[in-house]
Amino acid sequence: MNLTGNTVFIPGATSGIGLALALRMRAKGNTVVIGGRRTELLEKLAAEHGFGAVRIDTADPASIVTAAGDVVDRYPDLNVLVAMAGIMRVEDWRTAGFLADAEEVVTTNLLGPIRLIAALVERLRTRPGAAIVTVSSGLAHTPLRVTPSYNATKAAIHMLSETLRLQLAESGVQVVELVPPAVRTTLRPGQETADFAMPLDAFADEAMALLEADPQAREVLVERVKFLRYGEARGDYDQVVAALNAADPHGS
Repeated sequence: MNLTGNTVFIPGATSGIGLALALRMRAKGNTVVIGGRRTELLEKLAAEHGFGAVRIDTADPASIVTAAGDVVDRYPDLNVLVAMAGIMRVEDWRTAGFLADAEEVVTTNLLGPIRLIAALVERLRTRPGAAIVTVSSGLAHTPLRVTPSYNATKAAIHMLSETLRLQLAESGVQVVELVPPAVRTTLRPGQETADFAMPLDAFADEAMALLEADPQAREVLVERVKFLRYGEARGDYDQVVAALNAADPHGS
């Protein structure tokens, strides 16, 4: 993926990893369009950083269709989609009441990216240097005990990325999977200051450096996530699962 001269749409870029990547993409000379639900915050970020801005709720199919049309109309050179939006919920399947959280996670983390890609893939297939960046997680490969639906959606995103790469290869659309470890964001309460999470700027800087070093990368794996990503391949999967869940303060 070329890191300069693109027109990039990043839903879910009003905070956290999405915003950190948007800032770095903009600094590389790309036109960056951010998306989110809060119009006032979008307008503020657009004014401060020179972003385009489009309101979108990635849990709402109609909002996705409307936003995709808006982006294409206003930014016809669009050639990169970063399907960034995601949520995490702690769930205990041994008790009543987990289903609503599970369904919300699946809707946002899996159906959201599927619907986003569906809304824009035909357009991307016509653009030079096109790329779809998906966002999975180290938890796609090693499960955190308290977030079953999150783990499952990220595993699905991993396999979706692998399969779309095969289908889109002849069209020239690159599929890049970003695989974060725990990062200091507000994904869960307290995670933005947690010792077990990687500092946000460090993650974003390393991810961008990896993309720049290997424009044909299929997965973007910062060093810190490889412990989770390759446990099964190394043959120490059970130990990795135990270590992950022992280190997490909500792992009981």
